[in-house]
Amino acid sequence: MWGSRRDADRESVVCIACGDSLPRDDAREYDKEGNRWERHDKEFEYLCKGCYGDLCHQPRADLEPLLCDLEKSTDGPTREEFVRAYQDAVSERYGTPESDPDPDRRGD
Repeated sequence: MWGSRRDADRESVVCIACGDSLPRDDAREYDKEGNRWERHDKEFEYLCKGCYGDLCHQPRADLEPLLCDLEKSTDGPTREEFVRAYQDAVSERYGTPESDPDPDRRGD
C-alpha cells in the first residue's frame, strides 16, 4: 500500500541561510524565482523557520535577472563596485525615490 504523504517529508534538508540540518516538514520552501506554487520541473531550496522569518517578503520581480546581468557585465567586482553597479542599474531602470511622482511610496 502507498505510504502517507507525511512519510515523504521525513527527509532531512539543509537551511540555505544558516546551514542547519532539519526535518523537511519543519522547513520552509524557498524558490528563488518567487513562485513556489508553480512546481513543475523545479528543485526547491529550504530555510529553517527562524531564517524564513528573517526574510524580506516584499515582491522581488526582476531581481534575479538584474543580479545575473550585473554579475555578467562586471569582471570580478569588489563588493563596493558591485553595490555601486547595482544602485546605478536600479536607478536607471526604476528611477530614484526623489524622482517618484508619488511621495508616499518613497518610504521616508
